[in-house]
Amino acid sequence: MSSYKATIGIECHVQLKTATKLFAAVSNDARAAEPNTLISHICMGMPGSLPVLNGKVIELATKAAFALGTRPQAFSKFDRKHYFYPDLPKGYQISQFEQPIILGGHINTSVEGKPKRINLTRAHLEEDAGKSTHPEGANYSLVDLNRAGTPLIEIVSEPEMHSAAEAKAYAQELYLLMKYADVSDVDLYHGNMRFDVNVSVSKTEKLGTRTETKNLNSFRSVEKAIDYEIVRQSDLLDKGKEILQETRGWDDTKQKTYSQRSKEDSHDYRYFPDPDLPPIVIDEKFISVIENSMPQLPDELRRQFEKIGLDSSQAETLLYEPEISKFVVEISDSHGNKTAKTIANWVTGEIQHLVVDGKLDWQQVLTNSKSLVKLVSLVDGNLLSSTAAKEVLVDVLTTGSDPQAIAESKNLIQESDESALIMIIEQVISDNQKAAEDVRNGEIKVIGFLVGQVMKASQGKANPTIVQNLIKKLLGV
Repeated sequence: MSSYKATIGIECHVQLKTATKLFAAVSNDARAAEPNTLISHICMGMPGSLPVLNGKVIELATKAAFALGTRPQAFSKFDRKHYFYPDLPKGYQISQFEQPIILGGHINTSVEGKPKRINLTRAHLEEDAGKSTHPEGANYSLVDLNRAGTPLIEIVSEPEMHSAAEAKAYAQELYLLMKYADVSDVDLYHGNMRFDVNVSVSKTEKLGTRTETKNLNSFRSVEKAIDYEIVRQSDLLDKGKEILQETRGWDDTKQKTYSQRSKEDSHDYRYFPDPDLPPIVIDEKFISVIENSMPQLPDELRRQFEKIGLDSSQAETLLYEPEISKFVVEISDSHGNKTAKTIANWVTGEIQHLVVDGKLDWQQVLTNSKSLVKLVSLVDGNLLSSTAAKEVLVDVLTTGSDPQAIAESKNLIQESDESALIMIIEQVISDNQKAAEDVRNGEIKVIGFLVGQVMKASQGKANPTIVQNLIKKLLGV
């Protein structure tokens, strides 16, 4: 274990869920577009072009503030952040520096069952830059400006994390908050949420020199990059070498960080107020309307799941599918906690495996949720065994057909009529008298053998619980 204490802060860029860009009436969805087709004179920084703020952004930023445990600032303004890069044609990025739209806030996390609160410094609005591509072996680079002008909210934590596990938990909780507040699609694969991690190590309370590893787009890469930086920086200090304040990238193939450029300070960007944009003034009535319309957030759902009787692992699994979580809570309200817990067991167990294997998708589960409830009631009513229910599960959730009809067509309905079962059991006892005598003499484990023989004789249709109870009754044990 390293003798150095790591200090970690995270800046997260979240793409806001708007139809158009931050300052231009151009589509915000560049995922399937050809390069440089979703652009305008504003995105390209053409002389004389004037930005016009997308009002939806203020609504989403207000939602983000409440999700982060705070309120939006009534007054904020835009600034120009100057730097040169080929994918930023106007030579500056419109951001917020001195007066951001959100100050403070916090995120509650948990690592190995231990709760931890991470405070936030701020969150500010800014436009994204374009995308540069550097073909391997080529002496040129390609620039795609489709992403330029995409609205982002950058959420900045205090440097209060001290391990990769804490940072990963923070990133995961932030993801859930933005998803449930409907601020962003949070599609990690397409870069809707990107993490920049700042890491320093020190043996004293004085912070060490930090590095920033940028554009991490998975929870795993956040964890791995931080672990790598902690080891790399500790090794450098042990060898008496200097740690450079720099920006680094993450090579997912080599599982290591690499140097990109020296790290700039804020004064290097020459911030000043954007003269083309008025300040943002949000009135209290607007803020109250958004506050009163906020959906359930993860912590509230966790409390409901706890009342249902779910463990933390099941709760976290459900939270990554908001509509499924809502469905489980609705079942709790309409059918009670016992049925909701059974549904949750199926969802986080067999159904999740089928989704991962590509045999089902979550939309099918939601569309045919009533059929799932009926299937569970058949199992609870001892008309269908859990094994038989698994056999018809895919048919039930892909067709929405009546689960009992499907089970009957496959001859899977359990025999629970005691008079019919007693006839089979008596025959099994007659054919296996030694085993029956062993049970009478106290060898209770042998009942399992007799149950198996009854199941075989009934072609698997007998209810094993009822069979076991009847065997005990008939043998007087």
